[in-house]
Amino acid sequence: MADYYDILGVSRGANAEEIKSSYRRLARKYHPDVNKEPGSEERFKEINRAYEVLSDAEARSRYDRFGEAAFTGVPGGSNYQDFGDIGGFADIFEQFFGGFGGQAATGGRRRSGPTRGDDLRLDLELEFREAITGGEKQIRLTHQETCTTCHGSGAKPGTQAKTCSTCGGAGQVRRAARTPFGSFTQVTTCPTCNGTGQVIEEMCAACGGRGANQVTKKLKITIPAGVDNGTRLRVSGEGDAGAKGGPAGDLYVYLGIKADPQFRREGINIYSEVKISYLQAILGCQIAVPTVDGTHDLKITAGTQPGTEFRIENLGVPRLGNSVSRGDYFVTIKVDIPTHISGEERELLEKLARIRHEKTSKHGIGDLFGGIFG
Repeated sequence: MADYYDILGVSRGANAEEIKSSYRRLARKYHPDVNKEPGSEERFKEINRAYEVLSDAEARSRYDRFGEAAFTGVPGGSNYQDFGDIGGFADIFEQFFGGFGGQAATGGRRRSGPTRGDDLRLDLELEFREAITGGEKQIRLTHQETCTTCHGSGAKPGTQAKTCSTCGGAGQVRRAARTPFGSFTQVTTCPTCNGTGQVIEEMCAACGGRGANQVTKKLKITIPAGVDNGTRLRVSGEGDAGAKGGPAGDLYVYLGIKADPQFRREGINIYSEVKISYLQAILGCQIAVPTVDGTHDLKITAGTQPGTEFRIENLGVPRLGNSVSRGDYFVTIKVDIPTHISGEERELLEKLARIRHEKTSKHGIGDLFGGIFG
């Protein structure tokens, strides 16, 4: 038995698109209506068979493990999709009859039983401090909730949906289409039941047969301490209601953090700047600096230079999921130099300048003689 990968001319690591592309090329070449050479029909069947298996992830996995033996004993050679129906070679000629869209293109059928509701997304902007400390936040949510009158069936209480007479409950209808290359069957969603396989004759007045109603409500959610831009929170069961008794989807809250004029965040550390006077920088002092937890006393050492950064441990951002562990808080010192001073201040500063000049000159001469005489 020939190797399916060799038949299609692809490697064993080929992806689905490569397999499909090679199949289309070979199928066009060897189709019996196009190629009249002896053996082309058998070759065409081999190509179809190879693609039938390799285009199906589950079948391909079995083939890779067990080879052709994985499908021995299956009626018709396989229990996978029927090429005369909608898959395989028919998709080459989809331009002849408008394409195969939606679920019909995969040979699938819309589920008529309970289905899970859609997930919803909500973008929520937090203040800088809210993101650091966390807490409860009230949001306004609009979503679909199961109708309390019909309990999601869409039918008037006391009645029930009936099997669609157009498709017989299949949810799909088929029609034959002829092309220059042969006859094919096109499968489309049933227009009567919209693929559900059932028709509601007496609709629920409360929901108009939809089985759900749009509801706007307020909801409290918990914001963990330490969240950052892009953090996603999942609120289970607060998405849209499921159809026909199916579970509701989930609500995903995406967080954005407003910039703060006083603080800047990098990871789990917080940074800010504090201005002190030039006298405080020279003499040293103790100041109260603002943090996200309130004010904190910080000792400024004498002679602190502009741009000096002080670190306060464990006053940064709590680690997300472990609020006991926190980053640090860094304070950069800015020295405020006045542009105008009083006469008395000038006199004192000039006196200080003379003293420092004399002291510097004296030390300079002493250093010079020390260098000469050892």
